[in-house]
Amino acid sequence: MVKIIGRELPNMPWEDVPAGCTDVMWRHSGNPIMGWNETHSCARVYNSAVIPYKGGFKGIFRADHKDGIPRLHVGSSLDGLKWEIEDKVIEWRDEQGREYNPGYAYDPRLVELDAKYYIVWCTDFGGPTLGLGVTEDFEHFTRLENVFIPFNRNGVLFPRKINGKYMMLSRPSDSGHTPFGDIFISESPDLTYWGRHRRVMTSGDTWWQGKKIGAGAVPIETSEGWLLFYHGVNGTCNGFVYSIGAALLDLDNPAKVLYRTRDYLMTPQMPYEVSGFVPNVTFPCATLQDAATGRIAVYYGAADTCLGVAYTDVDRLVKYMKDNSYLLATDDEEFR
Repeated sequence: MVKIIGRELPNMPWEDVPAGCTDVMWRHSGNPIMGWNETHSCARVYNSAVIPYKGGFKGIFRADHKDGIPRLHVGSSLDGLKWEIEDKVIEWRDEQGREYNPGYAYDPRLVELDAKYYIVWCTDFGGPTLGLGVTEDFEHFTRLENVFIPFNRNGVLFPRKINGKYMMLSRPSDSGHTPFGDIFISESPDLTYWGRHRRVMTSGDTWWQGKKIGAGAVPIETSEGWLLFYHGVNGTCNGFVYSIGAALLDLDNPAKVLYRTRDYLMTPQMPYEVSGFVPNVTFPCATLQDAATGRIAVYYGAADTCLGVAYTDVDRLVKYMKDNSYLLATDDEEFR
């Protein structure tokens, strides 16, 4: 039996697998849980991150405003499904207390680390790269040094130090709609200086992830390894298609891939995933999980328009990964 290493979370969202469903992941019956015009200033809310907080849940939400610019907002929920989004944009101060707000901010990831809550997002810095900030109360936000120079996206912090170092996944990119991308890992002694970069996974030779890949939710520590949900992108004659896959990384050396889904776990097929501001997108950004039951809820952006939830459990998923896995020769050849 695979065990999730972490807290019990009995109040997390959950629905049992529907009758007749043979998929490894299944969608919440009330999807989408968030979409158009959630607040006065917000046009669309999607690609967002959530976390347990004081018996309920907090989230950092990507909201594309009515001027077209993406910004970050705080949200609160009692059940992880019905959310109250603050209309006020997160206001950042640097470590000296001076105003330090980004011109744009999108696709946040959120992790509890060292009894604080860290946010990684794509920010402007002479081109898109990874911003890093921290809060203790979701009311006051301190912006730290940007993690990398341009161009980079999909920054995901691990929820604890590994071998005494902070670890972050990222996807080096370009200034536009990147037609390439592999997942890399970097380490830091202090969350300021990052180095010892290693490639973890390459875009695959299966078509659903043949164009590019990127880390999704914060890795989940399990007895079998770090469970990572990621997105894979196929380039079709009608544009990109974003699907969801998973990988299992070594606990002590997460640059080493143990298993990786050969087939996607989920791909755009529901109307709210296929049709929208950017069609054909399922983009994982966060999970909630319960160590007692092994249940996992995956939060994902749909068609760059709304936010959905899907479910799986760790035993079912890891068994599927082991039975349906493949590794490219380049996935971790430098680390064997």
